[in-house]
Amino acid sequence: MKHIALYRAWRPQSFQDMVGQQHIIQTLQNAIREQRVSHAYLFSGPRGTGKTTAAKVLAKAVNCERGPAAEPCNECESCRRITTGAVMDVQEIDAASNRGVEEIRDLREKVKYAPTEVRQKVYIIDEVHMLTTEAFNALLKTLEEPPPHVMFILATTEPHKLPATIISRCQRFDFRRVSLEEQTQRLRQIVQEEGMEADNEALQYIARLSDGGMRDALSILDQIASFTGGHVSYEQVLSMTGGIASEQFGRLAGAIHKGDAGLVLQMVEDFMQEGKSADKCMENLLYYFRDLLMIQMIPNADKLTDRVLHPEEYKEMAATFSRQQLFHMIDTLNRYQSEMKYASQPQTLFEVALLKLCGIPQGAAAEYDQPQAQHQAAAPANSEEVNQLKRQVAALEKKLEKLIQTGTVPSGASAGASTRSSHSAPAPRASSTAKIPSNMEQFLAQKSSPEFVEVHRQWGQVLQGVKEEKVTVHAWFMDGDPVSVLEDAVLVAFKNNIHRETTEKPANKQVIESVLNDKFGKPYHLVTMMQKDWTAALEGAGTQQKEELKLENEHEGKDPNAKPWIDEALQIFGEDLVIIKD
Repeated sequence: MKHIALYRAWRPQSFQDMVGQQHIIQTLQNAIREQRVSHAYLFSGPRGTGKTTAAKVLAKAVNCERGPAAEPCNECESCRRITTGAVMDVQEIDAASNRGVEEIRDLREKVKYAPTEVRQKVYIIDEVHMLTTEAFNALLKTLEEPPPHVMFILATTEPHKLPATIISRCQRFDFRRVSLEEQTQRLRQIVQEEGMEADNEALQYIARLSDGGMRDALSILDQIASFTGGHVSYEQVLSMTGGIASEQFGRLAGAIHKGDAGLVLQMVEDFMQEGKSADKCMENLLYYFRDLLMIQMIPNADKLTDRVLHPEEYKEMAATFSRQQLFHMIDTLNRYQSEMKYASQPQTLFEVALLKLCGIPQGAAAEYDQPQAQHQAAAPANSEEVNQLKRQVAALEKKLEKLIQTGTVPSGASAGASTRSSHSAPAPRASSTAKIPSNMEQFLAQKSSPEFVEVHRQWGQVLQGVKEEKVTVHAWFMDGDPVSVLEDAVLVAFKNNIHRETTEKPANKQVIESVLNDKFGKPYHLVTMMQKDWTAALEGAGTQQKEELKLENEHEGKDPNAKPWIDEALQIFGEDLVIIKD
């Protein structure tokens, strides 16, 4: 290698060297020519797109000894010293390390003094969104009325975190991601001038991996060139970056379409043996199915695909899946990818996700292309089976009628019990989306046990422990209250079904059960249900206790039903939204 690092060697030294930001370059050059340079600029955009580089080139252009000029000469003393960072009047400040109000106050004191070495002082504040609120307030007055010899250039990847008062005092330029063609052309130029050899597919794949950042592309190329000794091939790029070849994607997609679980698991094992990570494989597979969807839906989609280098070769594979199947696959992989971030065994989640995809072509997703009514009409049912189901339903209705009359509630009571509304005592309602534990009677019997009393007493510490582990889980878990403890199970009742379902996710549940284990010194597993279902169960199980309480109240001369505020609440909000607790 002729240079110590490709990025440092090929970092643009003038506007014409920059790639992909022509509209910004032209605007800045016209401002310099017309001597209408602003006192403050805001450069925002993704990483590696040239924000800091453009700031340094602009600093050289306004201070060039042969200018101010639209292009710095890079030959005069000022240009060369600014390039090396040896000019005190041109300073690059990292706001991530100097984010406090004291640093900004020090800067405000220094801007008062005239430049000593060049024509104009230039302060480049990188990652400016990291400044504190106090620091922004301290910077605000200086940006509003700066001395004529000072220019501020603020650079950030997250402009939405900047106060509107700061943005309004700057000329804002949004840097865009560098296109695939521009990156590939630039990489090819660098490879040729460095005396290296590289496959065109390898350069395209490097450009795709960089996600529009030229700096990332140069870093990857530099790393691979150092490893390969001057020749960069597509296979070497895949090996170095942990990527998966398009052919392997095709084999894996084919195995999923056929439902061949054995081949799918074998391929996953091969990926792991090759040193691939499960999360990287999940990400690449998600991109692959996204590309298949693009190829299927949009003609000439080669510009829109991220990992498939030859889309025309995969049109046949895209045609084997329906659009709804691909939507379902992408949704499934995305859900499991989110859970994988917190899983202790990511490979297992990856395998489960793929096995779930294996059933989609033969399962419910294959039905998405037909209306549900048509599908039901196309599947004639066996009349004998229908008659048998009718008899079972009739028997269950009779049994439910008897249970309602006796005032007891079965453990698996469902919303169907409410269909017998003609009876004077309405059946307890259960949430249609929430499960009721199978051993409900035992939970009811243990609702006042010493174990539950201990858990209830330390519940605040449990919530605090969950918050320390993961604050998002704590936000969902706060909606639930412990209602019973049975052996190694803690039953928690939730008011909101969304909160309950989110808590039940494997990764979130694992966090909670780990905290329970730490707090009580024994393994507890979490069981959840809806609060209204628990209340309904209590009402059914406590019929006898209520009768005794009624007799006691009558003996004392009190009316147990004299609760007008409850009747008024039921009238205003409806009994579905009112929960009565003793």
